[in-house]
Amino acid sequence: MAATISRLTLIVLDSVGIGELPDAAQYGDAGSNTLANTARAVGGLNIPHLGRLGLGNILPIEGVPPVDRPLAAYGRMAEASAGKDTTTGHWEIAGLLLERPFPVYPHGFPPEIIKPFEERIGRPVLGNKAASGTAIIEELGPEHMRTGYPIVYTSADSVFQIAAHEEIIPVEELYRMCRIARELLTGDHAVGRVIARPFVGRPGSFKRTDRRRDFSLPPPAPTILDLLLENGFPVLAVGKIEDIFAGKGITEAVHTEGNMDGVDQTLACMRRLERGLIFTNLVDFDMLYGHRNNPRGYADALEAFDRRLPEILHATRPDEVLIITADHGCDPTTSSTDHSREYVPLLVYGQKVKPGVNLGTRSTFSDVAATVAELFGLSYPRGTSFAREVIVR
Repeated sequence: MAATISRLTLIVLDSVGIGELPDAAQYGDAGSNTLANTARAVGGLNIPHLGRLGLGNILPIEGVPPVDRPLAAYGRMAEASAGKDTTTGHWEIAGLLLERPFPVYPHGFPPEIIKPFEERIGRPVLGNKAASGTAIIEELGPEHMRTGYPIVYTSADSVFQIAAHEEIIPVEELYRMCRIARELLTGDHAVGRVIARPFVGRPGSFKRTDRRRDFSLPPPAPTILDLLLENGFPVLAVGKIEDIFAGKGITEAVHTEGNMDGVDQTLACMRRLERGLIFTNLVDFDMLYGHRNNPRGYADALEAFDRRLPEILHATRPDEVLIITADHGCDPTTSSTDHSREYVPLLVYGQKVKPGVNLGTRSTFSDVAATVAELFGLSYPRGTSFAREVIVR
């Protein structure tokens, strides 16, 4: 099987879902539609470049009408794995399906986890409950600063989060605590991610910093990233991709400070990488706006990305394919502050791509992995490739 391209850029717009999945109600997400509901809440989105690619052809979105001649192939993908979190979504995009969701702890972590953790770090913890990250810092930050005890909390996702003021617990010590938690959280308690949440400031004005770090479970089986590396194709990870995959299948990682830096770093990779995969996560949609139920901020972030999109399209080489998708939803208009179980958009662009092809509804995010494999002349065992539907031969 001959390779069709020499480079592929895959951009995940973190949490930019496009409508509830059939089983959304089982996850408490009936009615969720991150894109359409956000657009409705702000009186329409101004994202003409995504519109020209065909985003509005996937689903009615206020301010994003369907176009007669989309520049990209377009469709949507359903999540086949159980769950709705970042790790599950990205792993499925890379070809790994989970039959059961990662464990969650809506009532906090049990003593068999917290007690050995406290013993290993040499101090008690505060919190140990499900909470909004910004809210629990405001609630427990003053006590944390007085006692030096770290704040442990979780959410509806499979996460063990540790928040600490950088002046009270230095960031490297916070990272050490996270590694201890990661060692302890195995077996039935193998959460998807342990997350360091450093913050600064004073009571009433605490602010989380960009020194967050995720300590993920390593994927339990090879992904498309591993397959590419084994066959001599470099994999450049931009944003939190390295953390999500625990460094597996990655040649080089570039961490970023927000969406615009993520776009800048992606463009820098596109300027220098001759062949292989550029895999980018843009997290601000989810972290700053979805979880905080801020539709205006979410819309502004979408519009800011859209203004940068022409630079990405211009940087796409003749022998390259660009794929834009998402990993789950996080509807900022619902009462929930958690991720939502949604379809994700699929836009496929490039000089070798037939514009305007309707890819329909894909049954799994892993169709991306199968397609990436075929485009590079390889074969991947999971997912159904859409390469032959979109590539001009």
